[in-house]
Amino acid sequence: MTSELVVDVQPKEVSIALLEDKQLVELQKEGRSLSFSVGNMYLGRVRKLMPGLNACFVDVGYEKDAFLHYQDLGPQFNSLEKYVKQTLSDRKKLNPITKATLLPDLEKDGTVSNTLKVGQEVVVQIVKEPISTKGPRLTSELSFAGRYLVLIPFNDKVSVSQKIKSSAERARLKQLLMSIKPKNFGVIVRTVAEGKRVAELDGELKVLLKHWEDAVVKIQKATKFPTLIYEETSRAVGLLRDLFNPSFESIHVNDEAVYNEIKDYVTLIAPDRAGIVKLYKGKLPIYDNFGITKQVKSSFGKAVSYKSGAYLIIEHTEAMHVVDVNSGNRTKNPGQEANALEVNLGAADELARQLRLRDMGGIIVVDFIDMSEAENRQKLYERMCQNMQKDRARHNILPLSKFGLMQITRQRVRPAMDVNTAETCPTCFGKGEIKPSILFTDTLESKIDYLVNKLKIKKFSLHIHPYIAAYVNQGIMSLKRKWQMKYGLGIKIIPNQSLAFLQYVFYDPKGEEIDMKEEIEIK
Repeated sequence: MTSELVVDVQPKEVSIALLEDKQLVELQKEGRSLSFSVGNMYLGRVRKLMPGLNACFVDVGYEKDAFLHYQDLGPQFNSLEKYVKQTLSDRKKLNPITKATLLPDLEKDGTVSNTLKVGQEVVVQIVKEPISTKGPRLTSELSFAGRYLVLIPFNDKVSVSQKIKSSAERARLKQLLMSIKPKNFGVIVRTVAEGKRVAELDGELKVLLKHWEDAVVKIQKATKFPTLIYEETSRAVGLLRDLFNPSFESIHVNDEAVYNEIKDYVTLIAPDRAGIVKLYKGKLPIYDNFGITKQVKSSFGKAVSYKSGAYLIIEHTEAMHVVDVNSGNRTKNPGQEANALEVNLGAADELARQLRLRDMGGIIVVDFIDMSEAENRQKLYERMCQNMQKDRARHNILPLSKFGLMQITRQRVRPAMDVNTAETCPTCFGKGEIKPSILFTDTLESKIDYLVNKLKIKKFSLHIHPYIAAYVNQGIMSLKRKWQMKYGLGIKIIPNQSLAFLQYVFYDPKGEEIDMKEEIEIK
């Protein structure tokens, strides 16, 4: 299996697509101004105590206060809180954590009322992004994640991933980290650290320690609350950190700044693989070039087809996701049981992909087609478990119930990806009437004339639907050629699959949109 990462950087958002054997399996979008990402750390202030929930609400700058439960304060909260108070009180001298004395662990059955008070400053980390009407979910058990290691301040333990089965390798890694880690820091050794040399692990440990030191400096200099003290790496680098493996064939980026950022990271963790990071300079939008736009259009929405006419219906309610499996017009296998098994196995493959693609979390209930044989039901359960092994999110799958329902729980840390594949008519704006289609190219020419002769913009690109682009480009004396002869060679025609049939967008040479839209009321 080969994997490719395609990063589409736009002025307002960054979108990242993961392809496995050219098939889209993960899609993540993040607004470029968005700052409430999982892993970010804040010096916040307790806004309100909730003794009934044994929790409190903390102001971290979001419109809704973030939620912090007593159990999420972490065993070493007393040590952290003492260190934060000392740092805030002494603005000139920085006390290293290695010289701090760790206090006893926080009582497991204690109460938030006896631990915190309103107005108190606390260092917290986001573990769940704001979802629906809820604010972010917080923890005070801080952790700095790297590719091989996770650094935990105010802890002195070294833990090794359970997925590393070799007892000799586990012992080697544990002894190695105990010898190089500073005092009062704990370390979790991740699965990908198996077989790594001391130099690689020591190098990453120093990077993570630098992150902590930078965060402490920001705490010391904080003059307003809340204050962002540590920002998780960009979504592109964060995804790469968790996913990077030797099967990565290429990483394509269409923005030079993000390209340099990703290349620096890959050079740091795998110098011999730095060549797979490539800057995309093609004329087509990057997602169109790699066939991602078409896959997004076909993979999202309420109904998802997967093979031979079978399809899934995916509904999202307040409490859970509900999935219905339908065979459509399939009549491939003569027997009903064999047909049901084949449709269900295909549905299990597609559903596992959809869970990753949409990042669906919480409870998922799947209504498969009824099968009478217990052996076939077991085959379906095993297939689903096998497909979900690629999923990095924590999950649990129950066998089919007597009603033919499968229940799945999946870790939810951010809102499910929701892409609306329906297209609003760009020419009638929902009124149901448009100008004659044959005059569309005349409309485009009038816009070009206005740009060149009135606004004096000589260089720009016109993005239109591929079918319209084919019409504009056809022939030796094409419309494009005529426009260039009349208005100058600065005109570029770019086919864009994400646009509706009679939609058009103008861009200047810097990639900024030139707003030339107009809504004409049809009389």
